[in-house]
Amino acid sequence: MSKIYVKQEESLSIKFTHQMKVGDHRRLDLYFFLPKEMGINPQSLDEEEYYHAAIAGRRSYYSSGLHLPLVQGRFISQNKRTVEEFRLYLNLFAYQFAVAIETDSKELAQIEDVDKFYASLKELSDIVAQLLKKFRRNEPSDPKWKHYFENSDNYLSWFCEQRLLKLMSRAPRSSDYSEVVEEVIALCRSEKSYRDSRNYNSTQTKDDPNRISNKMLLLRRLIQQGVVLKEELKTLGVGLKKLTTGVATGFVMLVVSALIIKAQGVFSGLTLSLLLSLAVIYGFREIFKEDIRNALWRVIQKGRPRWSRILRDTTSQAVIGRQLVWLDFVKTKELPDGVNEILNRRHSQNKVDADILHYGISSRISQKDFLAGYSTIQEQVNFSLVPFARYLERGKAKIYKEADGKISNDSVERRYQVNLILTLREGRNPPQYARYKITMNRSTIVEVTESKLPDGMEPIGDEQEDAV
Repeated sequence: MSKIYVKQEESLSIKFTHQMKVGDHRRLDLYFFLPKEMGINPQSLDEEEYYHAAIAGRRSYYSSGLHLPLVQGRFISQNKRTVEEFRLYLNLFAYQFAVAIETDSKELAQIEDVDKFYASLKELSDIVAQLLKKFRRNEPSDPKWKHYFENSDNYLSWFCEQRLLKLMSRAPRSSDYSEVVEEVIALCRSEKSYRDSRNYNSTQTKDDPNRISNKMLLLRRLIQQGVVLKEELKTLGVGLKKLTTGVATGFVMLVVSALIIKAQGVFSGLTLSLLLSLAVIYGFREIFKEDIRNALWRVIQKGRPRWSRILRDTTSQAVIGRQLVWLDFVKTKELPDGVNEILNRRHSQNKVDADILHYGISSRISQKDFLAGYSTIQEQVNFSLVPFARYLERGKAKIYKEADGKISNDSVERRYQVNLILTLREGRNPPQYARYKITMNRSTIVEVTESKLPDGMEPIGDEQEDAV
């Protein structure tokens, strides 16, 4: 895959994925160009609230292929291996298996062509059946190891069944593919029967949707242990923000004190006019204190990272990487030269006024302390566009047409186009770029397409296989 891969995730979310190797130092910046007509700007969208509510990331060890059942089979026969090592490699396979099925099923759900949908569904069903069969072929006999295997087996069986049933519930209706439908349903029934025969879940748990869902969430967390990196997020500039508040308050009080002294000189003694003047002065103090503090903080915060993140191996607690994160609105004059060049060479009809939301992340990966046999971690970050959609207008227009003397009309939806430009800088290498167009309405993302860069600009190159 490309070093940075951007695609639609859910109806109103996009995801970017990339891998980082041992010793990597890279800076990635995403610039969202939001048309003015969308009404999304620093006054209507709080960056910190958006970060915590709408941006979700996941960092984990990464392997380019699901080859771990063979690794697992080899080390089961070696008495030198420990239970902890077995559990770690088992979790790594189960986690990648679950992520792969999750990713493929989401992509399949977006296919509208009936023939292509059912062909992909059959392919996915066959892959699921094969991987589950290979996984179970290496079931350990040692009771100490068997418990961990059963947890993973239980979850993968249930998760695959749920994903396939969800696809079937939304599948386009067609009588031409009844065999595919029956095959998928047969696999789901087989997995349900398999779990029952193994007594993985009690009758009370199976009969209660809440209990089975919560149990599987617990098993998912157990599978992620040792694979998904532990994150320690810290808000930067807390002390500086307190100092800014103090400076702003001191400045306001200086002005207020000067006005009070002036008022006392104008009004002799304690009069009603003096009291009214003091009330007005203190009222203006409360009105402008927050505005002055926020304006001063924006000037000081401009260009500074908002958060820092430490990534740790959950088993050894070793630091695997460190990250700095930016999220702020920027002006056109503050954009890098390369981004401005891409903007200037757009088609004239695409040159509309926009507010620019910038997300930046600088990552420095450790030279050591990786899980044995792995030298790559994968980062996936989801951006929910739901906070954007709530400001958008619903389509109200109609298009009229005439045929054989009869006039009819079609309702049209209001669509908005968000330009997304990525810049990637690795070490001291020159920056690379990518540009995407996100077409959306109030209820969904219509499409995400990659646009061609101007001649002479280095695109984000291809060097790795598709991520799971």
